Amino acid sequence: MRYLLTIHNLKEIMNLYTESLIRLAYYYVKDRQVAEDIVQEVFIKIYHHPDKYEERGQLQAYLYKMTANKSKDYLRSWSYKKVQLQNKIFPSTSKMEPDELVRKDEEAIVAEAILELPLKQREVLIYFYFNEMNIKDIASILFIPESTVKTRLRRGKELLKNKLKDIQWEVLLNE
Repeated sequence: MRYLLTIHNLKEIMNLYTESLIRLAYYYVKDRQVAEDIVQEVFIKIYHHPDKYEERGQLQAYLYKMTANKSKDYLRSWSYKKVQLQNKIFPSTSKMEPDELVRKDEEAIVAEAILELPLKQREVLIYFYFNEMNIKDIASILFIPESTVKTRLRRGKELLKNKLKDIQWEVLLNE
């Protein structure tokens, strides 16, 4: 069964999912503007090709998969590699403020630590904890076996625990 997409439906979809999709893309690319561009591309693609989505499962999972794929494409792109090279050659002297969306999040310290993890562990942790997806759904989005998801989740938790062991959590208690 095909999903009939109208302008009204697209606006509803955008209102429902934009923030979580930007957050997801941000966790991949670590740049707010690029994350917003990626989500915009996802919605443009849905608008121009509404026939690509078949009502076989959750729209949310479909949008997450598209966003993750576009984010991965960006990380493989020449423009990303060029920015990385420029940052190595001309390091920024100003300290960048953390992204507002992440700062508002209650788990800002944990989120920053997750951003430092390797992509394979990072994406599984993001889907599991921030998007509250189960192992089966994560496996279907990433096209990997459930056992691989469990392994990456366990390894990601271990890496995260090591990163966070020296954090002084008193800062969180004073808020």
